[in-house]
Amino acid sequence: MPFATPTDSLPSRPRRVLVAGTSASGKTTLARAIGERLSIPHIEIDALFHGPDWTPRETFVAEVEEFSSRPGWVTEWQYDAVRPMLADRADLLVWLDLPRALVMKQVLRRTWGRGMRRQELWNGNVEPPLWTVFTDRDHIIRWAWTSHHQNAERVQELHERRPELTIVRLPSHQASQSWLDGPVRDAATKAG
Repeated sequence: MPFATPTDSLPSRPRRVLVAGTSASGKTTLARAIGERLSIPHIEIDALFHGPDWTPRETFVAEVEEFSSRPGWVTEWQYDAVRPMLADRADLLVWLDLPRALVMKQVLRRTWGRGMRRQELWNGNVEPPLWTVFTDRDHIIRWAWTSHHQNAERVQELHERRPELTIVRLPSHQASQSWLDGPVRDAATKAG
């Protein structure tokens, strides 16, 4: 069965929503918009994962376990330690499947902008200097490049494991907006 398109109606009003995509593709922005449209809380998973000095928080898995057991939420589908749990509890997966060139443009612009402003992200963390892309093999820019193809593989594996799960593929920001303005708006009026 193919994935749902930006114009396909949703079978019901989703209450537990995952947003998949490459780093800097716009997952958090889309997740926030979905939460607003469906009146469900957006839980920014990066804020739960990153402790001070970019160290993983010890309470991360327990906090994800707690919020994902609630009846309604939307979050980003990332972090191997919780990805299966979230996938098992979701009733909708939205795949922001942008071209690699666009993602790289976005990650460069975002990383540079945040770094120049010294913008605090989560728990006191700020982007490292841009030159660290050459010294840190896990730098967000390198990560976005090398992990881009993994999203398609993960989504396909999930589709095979949970064929009943609705998966919507959004190949552009325009498709995302059309989906929010159409099927999501329509689903928001359906009984929960």
